[in-house]
Amino acid sequence: MSTGDSQEEAVDVLQQLGLKEYEAKCFVGLSRMATGTAKQLSEITDVPRTRIYDAIRVLEAQGFVEIQHSSPQRFRAVPLSEATETLRDQYDSRIDRLTDALERTEKVDSSDSSAVQEVWAMTGTEAIANRTHKLVADADEEIVLVLGDNSLLTDKLASDLNGRADEVNLFVGTATEQLQHRVQETVPNATTFVSGLEWLREEDEAKDDIAIGRLLLVDRSMILVSTLATHTGDEHAIFGGGFQNGLIVISRRLLSQGLIPSRNPE
Repeated sequence: MSTGDSQEEAVDVLQQLGLKEYEAKCFVGLSRMATGTAKQLSEITDVPRTRIYDAIRVLEAQGFVEIQHSSPQRFRAVPLSEATETLRDQYDSRIDRLTDALERTEKVDSSDSSAVQEVWAMTGTEAIANRTHKLVADADEEIVLVLGDNSLLTDKLASDLNGRADEVNLFVGTATEQLQHRVQETVPNATTFVSGLEWLREEDEAKDDIAIGRLLLVDRSMILVSTLATHTGDEHAIFGGGFQNGLIVISRRLLSQGLIPSRNPE
């Protein structure tokens, strides 16, 4: 990645974290020099000189920039470690405020008691991993997890599974023997197996290969199934609950056919 690309990426991320464009450009510009004047900063950031001062005042107020009141004024960015810690504190504070506000928001009961199916969709590996974490944590009796890709066996997932291994029956299937060996090493108390889910893989040279990412069945009542675009890493999932749910019925039939090891309820 070139220096120019790195600068653009840094500016983009800072904007995502709440800074305006000129503020982000000024901070990135100052991080490239020991100190700088408004004229020097304008030359390397393409921020109009008349807008430099407004941006610097905002950055100073937030603790990202220091000002030397000389003639002309000189500016410098605080050390990167301090700036990132300040951003992290601000981000955490906003998350706390959001959580508090949402918890205090009056709920509207829009449930439909006549609904039979309960199937929901979600997108993004982080969101799906978080839902996997919750389902694993909420399990009472049994966890059956099939992993279709090596990248999905993260340290966090291994920690979650190890935390439940002594409390529930834990079965972990994998798409390959190599991944099975990784599971055996990282989650030693799980019953492992190589799954028979290869038939669910779609291969098309005109587009990304689509494969099962993860299949999670908890207490034979909650299920999450995700697909993974192997070229891009994009992950999409559906999940649902209830013994009458079609997803649960299909999964239980897979269990009975031996594609996933079954456990005698006795």
